Amino acid sequence: MARLAARATPTSVASPGAVTVRQVWRRTRRWIRRGWRAVAFLWRRSLLFRAVAITVLTTGLAVSVIGTAITLSITNNVYAQRRDQIEAESERATVLAQNIFDAATAAEDNNQVELETLQNEAQTSILTTTTSPGGTSIAILRTPGQSTTQTLQNIASPDFPDSVITPELRKAVAKDSGALRLQAVALEDGGRREPGLAVGSTLQIPSAGQYELYLVYDLSDAQKTLDFVSQTLSVGGVALVVLIALVTSLVVRLVVGPVRVAAETSRKIAAGRLDERIPVRGEDDIAILATSFNGMADVMSRQITQLAELSRVQQRFVSDVSHELRTPLTTIRLAGDVLFDARHAFEPAVARSSELLHTQIDRFELLLADLLEISRYDAQAVQLETEPVVPAALATDIVDEFRPLAESAGVELQVATPGGHVVVQADGRRIRRVLRNLVGNAIEHGEAKPVQVVVDSDADTVAIAVRDQGVGMPPQDVERVFDRFWRADPSRQRTIGGTGLGLAISLEDAHLHGGRIDVWSRPTVGSVFVLTLPRRAGDAVTRSVIPLPALDDLEDEPRLPAVPTDGDGGPQR
Repeated sequence: MARLAARATPTSVASPGAVTVRQVWRRTRRWIRRGWRAVAFLWRRSLLFRAVAITVLTTGLAVSVIGTAITLSITNNVYAQRRDQIEAESERATVLAQNIFDAATAAEDNNQVELETLQNEAQTSILTTTTSPGGTSIAILRTPGQSTTQTLQNIASPDFPDSVITPELRKAVAKDSGALRLQAVALEDGGRREPGLAVGSTLQIPSAGQYELYLVYDLSDAQKTLDFVSQTLSVGGVALVVLIALVTSLVVRLVVGPVRVAAETSRKIAAGRLDERIPVRGEDDIAILATSFNGMADVMSRQITQLAELSRVQQRFVSDVSHELRTPLTTIRLAGDVLFDARHAFEPAVARSSELLHTQIDRFELLLADLLEISRYDAQAVQLETEPVVPAALATDIVDEFRPLAESAGVELQVATPGGHVVVQADGRRIRRVLRNLVGNAIEHGEAKPVQVVVDSDADTVAIAVRDQGVGMPPQDVERVFDRFWRADPSRQRTIGGTGLGLAISLEDAHLHGGRIDVWSRPTVGSVFVLTLPRRAGDAVTRSVIPLPALDDLEDEPRLPAVPTDGDGGPQR
C-alpha cells in the first residue's frame, strides 16, 4: 500500500509559461553572440566605428589611470593631514589630562572622591578641547597588573566603541608609556562601516598608578570628501571620454565622407558611367585628392574609350574580312572540288597537289567559321537557341560519331552514363560543338590509349567528363589551354585538323549556358575536361557532380565513375 501511495503522489511539473535557468542562459548567450557579431561587422565595415572605438578605449584607459593616480594622491594627502591633526590633538589632550592629575596633591592620603573628580574633569576637558569634525570618543582605562593604594574606575564616553580597542593595541600602549600609538579602525554607524582612527597614550595618576587614555576619532567627514572627489573625477572622466568620442566622430566624418564619395564615384565609373566625377570643394588635401582622382578618371575614360573603339574596329575588321573571304573561298572551293574529283587523270605530283589544296580549303573554311563565331562573341551578339536535350543521349551520339576516327587512331572510346538521363533546355548545336572539340582533342592527344566519356548529374547540375591517358600538360600550360591559337606543344604535328580556336569557343559556349569547363592534367598521365551545365536555365554553377583534384597534389588523380562493361568485356553503350 505504501508503494502504491508513493506512485500515486503527483510529481511537480513546471507550468507551461515557466522559464528555466537554462533557457535564460541560452537566451543570454544568443543575445551576446548577436551583439558580438554586430560589433564585429561594424568593426570590419566601418572606419568611423573603428576610429571612435579605438579613441574611446585608449582615452578611457588613460582617464582611468590618471583618475586613479589623482584619487590615490588626494586620499594620501587628506589622510596624512587628518593623521597629523589627530596626532597633535591627542598629544595636547594627553598633556592636558596629565597636568590636571599632576596639579593634585601627591600625598598618599588623597581620597578616592578627589581622584574621581579629577578623572571626570580630565575627561570633560579633553572632550571640550578636541576639534574633530566627525566627533571624538574618549576612554580612561586602568592598566592591568598593578598594585596601588587606590583604584579608579574605568570611564568612557557613552558612544565609545569598546570593540575597536584590541588587546594588541593595549599591550603596545602599556609597554611604551609616554608615546602615542595610532591604529586605523572601522566604526559602525547605522549598519554602515565608517573609517576611524584610535589613539592610545598613558597617564600617571598619583596613588592610583598608570592609566591608559584612548581617543577614537570618526573620519567619515574625510571619507565623504574623498567620495565627492572620486565621484567628481568619475563624472568628469566619463564626460571627457564622451566629448572626445564626439570630437573624434566629427573629425573622422570629415575624412570618411569624401572617401565614401570617392568610393561611390569609383563604383559608378566601374559600372560604365565614365562621366562621373568627385565634386571639388576648397583647396585642402581632400580637394587635392579629388582633383587628382578626377584627372585619373579623365585619363582612364579616354583610354577606355580608345580601347573600346579599337576593339570595335578589330571586331568589325575580323567580321568584314571573314565575310569578304567567303566569296573568293567559294570560288576556290568550286575550282578545288573540280580538280579534286579529276585528280586520277593528273600526274602524281599534280594529283597530290589537288589533294593538299582540297584539305587546306576545308581547314580554311573551318577557320573562317570559327573566326566569325569568335567575332560574334566579342561583339556580344550571340543568343541561345534552346531546345530539349538529353545530355546522356547527346554524349553517346558524339562518341558514335567519332568512333571510326578513334579506331583509325588506335583509340578505344568508352562511354558511361550513370546520370544525365534528364531533359534540360540547352542549345544542342553548341553543346555538340563543345563535345566534338573535347573528344577530338582527347583522341588527338590520347597516344592510342583508351578515352573515357562519363555523364553524371545531380539535382542541380549535369556534368560530362572526357578523359584521355595521353601526354598531359604541366600546370602552367593548363592555365593557357583556353587561349586563342595557343598550343601546348607547337612542335607536335596534328593528325586531326584544328583551327586553334576550338577550346576558346567551347568555353564561351559553356559560359553562355551559365556553366563552366574544368581542367585537370598531368604530364604522361593524361588530361580531364569536365563540362558542367545547370539543369535549370538561369541557375549559377557553383560545383560539379564530377569534381577534380588539386593539381599540386601529386598523389591525387581524378576519380571518374567506373565504365560498365558488357558480357564480352567491352564498354557498355
